[in-house]
Amino acid sequence: MSKERARRRAARLAQAERERSARARAAARRERRRAMLRRVTPPRRAGRTGRLFIRRSPAQRAGIAALTVAVLAVVWLAVPDLALRLLLTTVLLLAAPAVVVIALGRRT
Repeated sequence: MSKERARRRAARLAQAERERSARARAAARRERRRAMLRRVTPPRRAGRTGRLFIRRSPAQRAGIAALTVAVLAVVWLAVPDLALRLLLTTVLLLAAPAVVVIALGRRT
């Protein structure tokens, strides 16, 4: 009986050792992958705040939004044809970012 218990215990310990070494290999692979990613990716620039609209001041953002809404209102009130309204709205929404960058510049 004690020899059988010793055999089971040895098998349990061997299995535990195999699992421990597998976890160690996985951790080593994970660490190598992270190290490779650190080498490949460019370093983060200092001074980033994480805010979404950091390039524009609140006043500029309000002006952009107000001007866009005003142009959309003029389009929807002055243009009688629905298809033309939709076309002009689409053109405005697609062209607005380019116009903002050209007009206000791109601060980096």
